[in-house]
Amino acid sequence: MSADHPDATAAPSGSTARHHAEHPDHRAAASRARHTSHAVPGVPFDDGARWIAITPGNARRIIVTVFVAIVLLSVATWAFHAMGSFLFLLLLAWLLSIAMEPVVLWLSKRGMKRGLATGLTMLGMLLLFAGLAELFGQVFVSQLSQLGSQLPSAITSAIDRINSTFGTQFDIEQIQKAVSLTPDKLGELAGKYGGGIIGIFGSVITFLFDALTILVFAYYFSADSPRLRQTIGSWLPQRYQRVFITVWTISVEKTGGYVVSKLVLASLSAVFHVAFFWFIDVPFWLPLGIFAGIVGQFIPTIGTYIGVALPALFALLDKPINAVWIAAFATVYQQLENYVFTPRISRRTMDVHPAVALGSVIAGAALFGPIGALIGIPIAAVALAIVDTFSKRHELVPELAGLEAADEDDEDDEDDDEPADDTDAARRS
Repeated sequence: MSADHPDATAAPSGSTARHHAEHPDHRAAASRARHTSHAVPGVPFDDGARWIAITPGNARRIIVTVFVAIVLLSVATWAFHAMGSFLFLLLLAWLLSIAMEPVVLWLSKRGMKRGLATGLTMLGMLLLFAGLAELFGQVFVSQLSQLGSQLPSAITSAIDRINSTFGTQFDIEQIQKAVSLTPDKLGELAGKYGGGIIGIFGSVITFLFDALTILVFAYYFSADSPRLRQTIGSWLPQRYQRVFITVWTISVEKTGGYVVSKLVLASLSAVFHVAFFWFIDVPFWLPLGIFAGIVGQFIPTIGTYIGVALPALFALLDKPINAVWIAAFATVYQQLENYVFTPRISRRTMDVHPAVALGSVIAGAALFGPIGALIGIPIAAVALAIVDTFSKRHELVPELAGLEAADEDDEDDEDDDEPADDTDAARRS
Protein backbone atom coordinates (compact mmCIF):
# COMPACT_ATOMS: atom_id res chain seq x y z
CA MET A 1 0.00 0.00 0.00
CA SER A 2 1.02 3.60 -0.59
CA ALA A 3 1.70 6.09 2.08
CA ASP A 4 -1.60 7.83 1.28
CA HIS A 5 -3.48 4.72 2.39
CA PRO A 6 -1.93 3.52 5.63
CA ASP A 7 -2.64 0.06 6.95
CA ALA A 8 -5.76 -0.18 9.13
CA THR A 9 -3.81 -2.14 11.68
CA ALA A 10 -1.24 0.53 12.19
CA ALA A 11 -0.91 2.18 15.56
CA PRO A 12 -3.28 5.13 16.09
CA SER A 13 -1.97 8.60 15.61
CA GLY A 14 -1.14 10.90 18.47
CA SER A 15 -4.40 12.81 18.15
CA THR A 16 -6.39 9.59 18.22
CA ALA A 17 -4.56 8.31 21.31
CA ARG A 18 -5.19 11.63 23.04
CA HIS A 19 -8.88 11.36 22.10
CA HIS A 20 -9.17 7.87 23.68
CA ALA A 21 -7.35 9.04 26.78
CA GLU A 22 -9.65 12.03 27.14
CA HIS A 23 -12.81 9.97 26.41
CA PRO A 24 -12.34 6.47 27.97
CA ASP A 25 -16.06 5.72 27.81
CA HIS A 26 -15.82 5.33 24.05
CA ARG A 27 -13.62 2.22 24.42
CA ALA A 28 -16.01 0.68 27.04
CA ALA A 29 -18.94 1.38 24.74
CA ALA A 30 -17.13 -0.32 21.89
CA SER A 31 -16.43 -3.31 24.12
CA ARG A 32 -20.10 -3.58 25.05
CA ALA A 33 -21.02 -3.31 21.42
CA ARG A 34 -18.77 -6.24 20.52
CA HIS A 35 -20.53 -8.43 23.17
CA THR A 36 -24.10 -7.49 22.31
CA SER A 37 -24.45 -10.72 20.37
CA HIS A 38 -23.88 -12.68 23.64
CA ALA A 39 -26.20 -10.54 25.81
CA VAL A 40 -29.42 -11.94 27.26
CA PRO A 41 -32.48 -9.85 26.43
CA GLY A 42 -33.73 -7.92 29.43
CA VAL A 43 -30.57 -8.55 31.48
CA PRO A 44 -27.93 -5.81 31.76
CA PHE A 45 -24.48 -6.77 30.55
CA ASP A 46 -21.89 -7.38 33.29
CA ASP A 47 -18.50 -5.94 32.40
CA GLY A 48 -16.88 -8.20 35.06
CA ALA A 49 -18.16 -11.44 33.52
CA ARG A 50 -15.56 -13.99 32.47
CA TRP A 51 -15.96 -16.86 30.04
CA ILE A 52 -14.51 -20.26 30.99
CA ALA A 53 -13.49 -22.45 28.12
CA ILE A 54 -13.73 -26.21 28.76
CA THR A 55 -11.14 -27.93 26.65
CA PRO A 56 -11.13 -31.69 26.02
CA GLY A 57 -8.29 -32.01 28.53
CA ASN A 58 -10.26 -30.19 31.23
CA ALA A 59 -13.36 -32.29 30.52
CA ARG A 60 -11.40 -35.53 30.95
CA ARG A 61 -9.88 -34.23 34.19
CA ILE A 62 -13.32 -33.32 35.58
CA ILE A 63 -14.79 -36.70 34.64
CA VAL A 64 -11.89 -38.57 36.26
CA THR A 65 -12.16 -36.46 39.44
CA VAL A 66 -15.91 -37.09 39.77
CA PHE A 67 -15.42 -40.82 39.11
CA VAL A 68 -12.68 -41.11 41.75
CA ALA A 69 -14.82 -39.20 44.27
CA ILE A 70 -17.77 -41.55 43.67
CA VAL A 71 -15.54 -44.62 44.05
CA LEU A 72 -14.01 -43.32 47.29
CA LEU A 73 -17.45 -42.48 48.68
CA SER A 74 -18.72 -45.96 47.81
CA VAL A 75 -15.71 -47.62 49.45
CA ALA A 76 -16.07 -45.47 52.57
CA THR A 77 -19.79 -46.29 52.81
CA TRP A 78 -19.11 -50.01 52.39
CA ALA A 79 -16.34 -49.93 55.00
CA PHE A 80 -18.55 -48.05 57.47
CA HIS A 81 -21.34 -50.62 57.12
CA ALA A 82 -18.92 -53.54 57.29
CA MET A 83 -17.19 -52.17 60.40
CA GLY A 84 -20.30 -50.65 61.95
CA SER A 85 -20.43 -53.06 64.89
CA PHE A 86 -16.73 -52.57 65.65
CA LEU A 87 -17.01 -48.78 65.45
CA PHE A 88 -19.97 -48.97 67.83
CA LEU A 89 -17.85 -50.96 70.29
CA LEU A 90 -15.15 -48.27 70.03
CA LEU A 91 -17.76 -45.63 70.82
CA LEU A 92 -18.84 -47.56 73.92
CA ALA A 93 -15.20 -47.95 74.96
CA TRP A 94 -14.61 -44.21 74.58
CA LEU A 95 -17.69 -43.43 76.69
CA LEU A 96 -16.50 -45.90 79.34
CA SER A 97 -13.09 -44.23 79.41
CA ILE A 98 -14.79 -40.86 79.87
CA ALA A 99 -16.86 -42.29 82.74
CA MET A 100 -13.67 -43.55 84.42
CA GLU A 101 -11.76 -40.31 83.87
CA PRO A 102 -12.76 -38.52 87.14
CA VAL A 103 -11.53 -41.45 89.26
CA VAL A 104 -8.40 -41.97 87.14
CA LEU A 105 -7.57 -38.26 87.30
CA TRP A 106 -8.07 -38.22 91.08
CA LEU A 107 -5.65 -41.13 91.51
CA SER A 108 -3.13 -39.63 89.06
CA LYS A 109 -3.01 -36.34 90.98
CA ARG A 110 -1.95 -38.31 94.07
CA GLY A 111 1.18 -39.70 92.45
CA MET A 112 -0.12 -42.89 90.86
CA LYS A 113 0.85 -43.65 87.27
CA ARG A 114 -2.00 -43.27 84.84
CA GLY A 115 -1.86 -46.85 83.58
CA LEU A 116 -1.99 -48.23 87.12
CA ALA A 117 -4.79 -45.83 88.05
CA THR A 118 -6.82 -46.97 85.05
CA GLY A 119 -6.21 -50.62 85.87
CA LEU A 120 -7.28 -50.17 89.51
CA THR A 121 -10.40 -48.29 88.45
CA MET A 122 -11.43 -51.01 86.01
CA LEU A 123 -10.61 -53.70 88.58
CA GLY A 124 -12.81 -51.95 91.13
CA MET A 125 -15.67 -51.79 88.63
CA LEU A 126 -15.32 -55.49 87.80
CA LEU A 127 -15.16 -56.47 91.50
CA LEU A 128 -18.26 -54.42 92.22
CA PHE A 129 -20.10 -56.05 89.34
CA ALA A 130 -18.93 -59.51 90.40
CA GLY A 131 -20.01 -58.87 93.99
CA LEU A 132 -23.47 -57.79 92.93
CA ALA A 133 -23.72 -60.80 90.64
CA GLU A 134 -22.72 -63.11 93.50
CA LEU A 135 -25.25 -61.57 95.89
CA PHE A 136 -28.21 -61.18 93.59
CA GLY A 137 -27.27 -63.01 90.39
CA GLN A 138 -29.11 -66.25 91.09
CA VAL A 139 -32.22 -64.48 92.36
CA PHE A 140 -32.12 -62.04 89.45
CA VAL A 141 -31.81 -64.75 86.79
CA SER A 142 -34.52 -66.88 88.41
CA GLN A 143 -36.97 -64.00 88.72
CA LEU A 144 -36.16 -62.71 85.26
CA SER A 145 -36.87 -66.14 83.76
CA GLN A 146 -40.18 -66.38 85.61
CA LEU A 147 -41.01 -62.83 84.60
CA GLY A 148 -40.49 -63.64 80.93
CA SER A 149 -42.65 -66.77 81.13
CA GLN A 150 -45.49 -65.10 83.05
CA LEU A 151 -45.56 -61.81 81.15
CA PRO A 152 -48.00 -63.01 78.41
CA SER A 153 -50.44 -64.41 80.98
CA ALA A 154 -50.13 -61.22 83.04
CA ILE A 155 -51.02 -59.11 80.00
CA THR A 156 -53.98 -61.38 79.24
CA SER A 157 -55.22 -61.14 82.83
CA ALA A 158 -54.84 -57.36 82.78
CA ILE A 159 -56.88 -57.09 79.56
CA ASP A 160 -59.60 -59.36 81.00
CA ARG A 161 -59.79 -57.23 84.14
CA ILE A 162 -60.02 -54.04 82.06
CA ASN A 163 -62.82 -55.56 79.97
CA SER A 164 -64.78 -56.64 83.06
CA THR A 165 -64.26 -53.33 84.88
CA PHE A 166 -64.93 -50.85 82.09
CA GLY A 167 -67.15 -52.94 79.82
CA THR A 168 -64.70 -52.85 76.91
CA GLN A 169 -64.18 -55.54 74.27
CA PHE A 170 -60.40 -55.68 73.85
CA ASP A 171 -59.19 -58.91 72.25
CA ILE A 172 -55.67 -60.16 72.96
CA GLU A 173 -55.38 -61.68 69.47
CA GLN A 174 -56.27 -58.38 67.82
CA ILE A 175 -53.70 -56.59 69.99
CA GLN A 176 -51.05 -59.12 69.00
CA LYS A 177 -51.87 -58.63 65.33
CA ALA A 178 -51.80 -54.84 65.75
CA VAL A 179 -48.24 -55.01 67.07
CA SER A 180 -47.29 -57.81 64.62
CA LEU A 181 -46.92 -60.40 67.41
CA THR A 182 -48.75 -63.25 65.72
CA PRO A 183 -48.09 -66.85 66.86
CA ASP A 184 -45.91 -67.38 63.79
CA LYS A 185 -43.92 -64.25 64.64
CA LEU A 186 -43.54 -65.33 68.25
CA GLY A 187 -42.32 -68.72 67.09
CA GLU A 188 -39.83 -67.07 64.75
CA LEU A 189 -38.51 -64.86 67.57
CA ALA A 190 -38.30 -67.84 69.90
CA GLY A 191 -36.35 -69.79 67.30
CA LYS A 192 -34.04 -66.84 66.65
CA TYR A 193 -33.22 -65.91 70.25
CA GLY A 194 -33.76 -69.21 71.99
CA GLY A 195 -32.34 -71.70 69.54
CA GLY A 196 -31.20 -74.30 72.03
CA ILE A 197 -27.86 -74.80 73.71
CA ILE A 198 -25.85 -73.93 70.60
CA GLY A 199 -27.60 -70.60 70.18
CA ILE A 200 -27.17 -69.75 73.86
CA PHE A 201 -23.49 -70.72 73.75
CA GLY A 202 -22.93 -68.58 70.66
CA SER A 203 -24.68 -65.61 72.26
CA VAL A 204 -22.55 -65.94 75.39
CA ILE A 205 -19.34 -66.11 73.36
CA THR A 206 -20.35 -63.05 71.33
CA PHE A 207 -21.21 -61.11 74.49
CA LEU A 208 -17.91 -62.00 76.16
CA PHE A 209 -15.91 -61.05 73.06
CA ASP A 210 -17.70 -57.70 72.75
CA ALA A 211 -17.24 -57.00 76.47
CA LEU A 212 -13.53 -57.84 76.25
CA THR A 213 -13.14 -55.55 73.22
CA ILE A 214 -14.80 -52.68 75.08
CA LEU A 215 -12.67 -53.18 78.19
CA VAL A 216 -9.38 -53.40 76.28
CA PHE A 217 -9.98 -50.29 74.18
CA ALA A 218 -11.40 -48.40 77.16
CA TYR A 219 -8.18 -49.15 79.05
CA TYR A 220 -6.01 -47.84 76.21
CA PHE A 221 -8.22 -44.77 75.68
CA SER A 222 -7.88 -43.90 79.37
CA ALA A 223 -4.30 -45.01 80.15
CA ASP A 224 -2.78 -43.52 76.98
CA SER A 225 -5.01 -40.45 76.87
CA PRO A 226 -2.11 -37.90 76.92
CA ARG A 227 -0.19 -39.77 74.23
CA LEU A 228 -3.35 -40.18 72.16
CA ARG A 229 -4.02 -36.44 72.36
CA GLN A 230 -0.44 -35.68 71.31
CA THR A 231 -0.67 -38.06 68.36
CA ILE A 232 -3.94 -36.65 67.08
CA GLY A 233 -2.73 -33.08 67.69
CA SER A 234 0.43 -33.71 65.65
CA TRP A 235 -1.74 -34.39 62.60
CA LEU A 236 -3.43 -30.99 62.87
CA PRO A 237 -2.11 -27.50 62.08
CA GLN A 238 -1.29 -25.42 65.12
CA ARG A 239 -4.30 -23.16 64.63
CA TYR A 240 -6.55 -26.22 65.07
CA GLN A 241 -4.63 -27.85 67.92
CA ARG A 242 -6.07 -25.49 70.55
CA VAL A 243 -9.56 -26.18 69.25
CA PHE A 244 -8.93 -29.92 69.47
CA ILE A 245 -7.59 -29.84 73.03
CA THR A 246 -10.49 -27.62 74.11
CA VAL A 247 -13.05 -30.00 72.63
CA TRP A 248 -11.33 -32.99 74.25
CA THR A 249 -11.18 -31.31 77.66
CA ILE A 250 -14.84 -30.31 77.51
CA SER A 251 -15.89 -33.82 76.50
CA VAL A 252 -13.94 -35.44 79.33
CA GLU A 253 -14.75 -33.01 82.13
CA LYS A 254 -18.38 -32.11 81.58
CA THR A 255 -19.61 -35.24 79.85
CA GLY A 256 -17.61 -37.57 82.07
CA GLY A 257 -19.11 -35.97 85.14
CA TYR A 258 -22.56 -36.15 83.57
CA VAL A 259 -22.23 -39.89 82.88
CA VAL A 260 -20.92 -40.58 86.38
CA SER A 261 -23.72 -38.55 87.99
CA LYS A 262 -26.34 -40.42 85.98
CA LEU A 263 -24.83 -43.77 86.96
CA VAL A 264 -24.85 -42.78 90.64
CA LEU A 265 -28.44 -41.54 90.45
CA ALA A 266 -29.51 -44.71 88.62
CA SER A 267 -27.84 -46.87 91.28
CA LEU A 268 -29.56 -44.95 94.09
CA SER A 269 -32.91 -45.16 92.33
CA ALA A 270 -32.52 -48.90 91.73
CA VAL A 271 -31.59 -49.53 95.38
CA PHE A 272 -34.58 -47.57 96.70
CA HIS A 273 -37.03 -49.19 94.28
CA VAL A 274 -35.72 -52.70 94.94
CA ALA A 275 -35.96 -52.18 98.70
CA PHE A 276 -39.50 -50.80 98.49
CA PHE A 277 -40.72 -53.52 96.12
CA TRP A 278 -39.25 -56.16 98.42
CA PHE A 279 -40.88 -54.52 101.46
CA ILE A 280 -44.41 -54.56 99.99
CA ASP A 281 -43.83 -58.01 98.45
CA VAL A 282 -44.11 -57.16 94.75
CA PRO A 283 -43.62 -60.21 92.49
CA PHE A 284 -40.18 -60.23 90.82
CA TRP A 285 -39.06 -57.33 93.01
CA LEU A 286 -35.37 -57.47 92.04
CA PRO A 287 -35.50 -57.21 88.20
CA LEU A 288 -38.48 -54.85 88.35
CA GLY A 289 -36.71 -52.57 90.84
CA ILE A 290 -33.55 -52.45 88.73
CA PHE A 291 -35.66 -51.80 85.63
CA ALA A 292 -37.48 -48.91 87.33
CA GLY A 293 -34.23 -47.37 88.60
CA ILE A 294 -32.39 -47.46 85.27
CA VAL A 295 -35.30 -46.44 83.04
CA GLY A 296 -36.16 -43.56 85.34
CA GLN A 297 -32.70 -42.03 84.87
CA PHE A 298 -31.88 -42.67 81.23
CA ILE A 299 -35.31 -41.84 79.79
CA PRO A 300 -35.96 -38.25 80.87
CA THR A 301 -39.31 -36.74 81.85
CA ILE A 302 -41.41 -39.87 81.29
CA GLY A 303 -38.86 -42.47 82.37
CA THR A 304 -40.11 -42.59 85.96
CA TYR A 305 -43.64 -43.42 84.86
CA ILE A 306 -42.47 -46.00 82.33
CA GLY A 307 -40.24 -47.58 84.97
CA VAL A 308 -43.05 -48.09 87.50
CA ALA A 309 -45.71 -49.11 84.95
CA LEU A 310 -44.51 -52.72 84.69
CA PRO A 311 -44.14 -53.25 88.47
CA ALA A 312 -47.57 -51.66 88.97
CA LEU A 313 -49.05 -54.10 86.45
CA PHE A 314 -47.79 -57.15 88.34
CA ALA A 315 -48.79 -55.61 91.66
CA LEU A 316 -52.27 -54.91 90.28
CA LEU A 317 -52.71 -58.59 89.40
CA ASP A 318 -51.35 -59.81 92.73
CA LYS A 319 -52.47 -57.17 95.29
CA PRO A 320 -54.20 -54.17 93.71
CA ILE A 321 -53.47 -51.95 96.69
CA ASN A 322 -49.74 -52.36 96.01
CA ALA A 323 -50.15 -50.57 92.67
CA VAL A 324 -51.36 -47.52 94.58
CA TRP A 325 -48.40 -47.75 96.96
CA ILE A 326 -46.00 -48.00 93.99
CA ALA A 327 -47.46 -44.88 92.37
CA ALA A 328 -47.24 -42.98 95.67
CA PHE A 329 -43.66 -44.12 96.26
CA ALA A 330 -42.60 -43.12 92.73
CA THR A 331 -44.06 -39.63 93.24
CA VAL A 332 -42.34 -39.15 96.61
CA TYR A 333 -39.00 -40.49 95.38
CA GLN A 334 -39.14 -38.24 92.31
CA GLN A 335 -39.39 -35.18 94.56
CA LEU A 336 -36.60 -36.50 96.81
CA GLU A 337 -34.37 -37.01 93.80
CA ASN A 338 -35.14 -33.63 92.23
CA TYR A 339 -34.56 -31.55 95.36
CA VAL A 340 -32.02 -33.57 97.38
CA PHE A 341 -29.98 -36.05 95.32
CA THR A 342 -29.66 -34.33 91.94
CA PRO A 343 -28.50 -30.88 93.19
CA ARG A 344 -25.74 -32.47 95.28
CA ILE A 345 -24.56 -35.03 92.74
CA SER A 346 -24.97 -33.09 89.49
CA ARG A 347 -23.99 -29.59 90.64
CA ARG A 348 -20.61 -29.76 88.83
CA THR A 349 -21.89 -31.34 85.67
CA MET A 350 -23.69 -29.84 82.72
CA ASP A 351 -27.46 -29.78 82.46
CA VAL A 352 -29.27 -31.18 79.43
CA HIS A 353 -32.73 -29.85 78.65
CA PRO A 354 -35.38 -32.58 79.08
CA ALA A 355 -36.64 -32.14 75.51
CA VAL A 356 -33.11 -32.50 74.09
CA ALA A 357 -32.44 -35.51 76.33
CA LEU A 358 -35.67 -37.22 75.28
CA GLY A 359 -34.95 -36.57 71.62
CA SER A 360 -31.42 -37.97 71.97
CA VAL A 361 -32.80 -41.12 73.62
CA ILE A 362 -35.28 -41.64 70.79
CA ALA A 363 -32.63 -40.99 68.13
CA GLY A 364 -30.13 -43.30 69.85
CA ALA A 365 -32.70 -46.08 70.12
CA ALA A 366 -33.60 -45.69 66.44
CA LEU A 367 -29.94 -45.87 65.38
CA PHE A 368 -28.41 -48.42 67.78
CA GLY A 369 -31.28 -50.08 69.65
CA PRO A 370 -31.52 -50.30 73.47
CA ILE A 371 -27.84 -49.51 74.00
CA GLY A 372 -28.22 -46.48 71.77
CA ALA A 373 -30.95 -45.23 74.09
CA LEU A 374 -28.46 -45.36 76.97
CA ILE A 375 -25.65 -43.56 75.16
CA GLY A 376 -27.85 -41.03 73.37
CA ILE A 377 -27.76 -38.53 76.24
CA PRO A 378 -23.94 -38.64 76.73
CA ILE A 379 -23.39 -38.04 73.02
CA ALA A 380 -25.86 -35.16 73.10
CA ALA A 381 -24.06 -33.80 76.15
CA VAL A 382 -20.76 -33.79 74.23
CA ALA A 383 -22.33 -31.95 71.30
CA LEU A 384 -24.03 -29.38 73.54
CA ALA A 385 -20.85 -28.74 75.52
CA ILE A 386 -18.89 -28.11 72.31
CA VAL A 387 -21.58 -25.86 70.83
CA ASP A 388 -21.91 -23.93 74.09
CA THR A 389 -18.15 -23.32 74.18
CA PHE A 390 -17.61 -22.17 70.60
CA SER A 391 -20.95 -20.56 69.80
CA LYS A 392 -21.27 -16.79 69.83
CA ARG A 393 -24.20 -15.31 71.73
CA HIS A 394 -25.66 -11.89 70.96
CA GLU A 395 -27.42 -9.37 73.14
CA LEU A 396 -31.18 -9.71 73.06
CA VAL A 397 -33.43 -6.95 71.83
CA PRO A 398 -35.71 -5.46 74.51
CA GLU A 399 -38.75 -7.33 73.17
CA LEU A 400 -37.02 -10.69 73.75
CA ALA A 401 -35.12 -9.75 76.89
CA GLY A 402 -38.32 -8.76 78.69
CA LEU A 403 -40.29 -11.94 77.96
CA GLU A 404 -39.26 -13.87 81.07
CA ALA A 405 -39.54 -10.80 83.29
CA ALA A 406 -43.01 -10.09 81.89
CA ASP A 407 -44.13 -13.64 82.71
CA GLU A 408 -42.84 -13.29 86.27
CA ASP A 409 -44.59 -9.91 86.65
CA ASP A 410 -47.87 -11.41 85.44
CA GLU A 411 -47.60 -14.19 88.01
CA ASP A 412 -46.85 -11.66 90.76
CA ASP A 413 -49.83 -9.54 89.71
CA GLU A 414 -52.11 -12.55 89.87
CA ASP A 415 -50.84 -13.38 93.35
CA ASP A 416 -51.34 -9.76 94.47
CA ASP A 417 -54.87 -9.60 93.07
CA GLU A 418 -56.17 -12.59 95.02
CA PRO A 419 -55.86 -11.15 98.57
CA ALA A 420 -57.13 -7.76 97.33
CA ASP A 421 -60.32 -9.41 96.07
CA ASP A 422 -60.75 -11.17 99.39
CA THR A 423 -60.31 -7.88 101.27
CA ASP A 424 -62.89 -6.10 99.11
CA ALA A 425 -65.34 -8.90 99.64
CA ALA A 426 -64.81 -8.70 103.40
CA ARG A 427 -65.42 -4.94 103.37
CA ARG A 428 -68.63 -5.30 101.38
CA SER A 429 -69.87 -7.93 103.79
